[in-house]
Amino acid sequence: MTLLANEHGLCGAWFEHQKHFPNLQHLPWGPSQCWLVKAKAQLAEYFAGTRQHFELPLTPIGGTGFQHQVWRALAMIPFGKFTSYADIARFIGKPQSARAVGMAVGRNPLGIFLPCHRVVASNGALTGYAGGIDRKRALLKIEGTLL
Repeated sequence: MTLLANEHGLCGAWFEHQKHFPNLQHLPWGPSQCWLVKAKAQLAEYFAGTRQHFELPLTPIGGTGFQHQVWRALAMIPFGKFTSYADIARFIGKPQSARAVGMAVGRNPLGIFLPCHRVVASNGALTGYAGGIDRKRALLKIEGTLL
């Protein structure tokens, strides 16, 4: 994974070759090393099955107001649970916007930390994960979620 942080916290986490991987060449670099070290350690614990909650300030880069609203909703999905795009649309007060929610989820710049892998189709199908469906399935397996 590629991790990106600034002085305020973690602002990006992407799998290699995933969709919507941003161009990071022109981003400012600064005093972010402590957040990267903590993020890496917490990811290792998550993948080892010993961490269920991340304890880092998250400051997602980019995004519209709507996308940030969806990303905040992602942060509320508990470990080992899943929800649908339609459920998130209803939760944020825009029940007709499930497709727009799906697009916002796909643009999530903090994969795993903002758990977009916990969002499935209304029928429970694993759909649309920028990191790839196989990764989504593996992450849900780590969390003990059976679909």
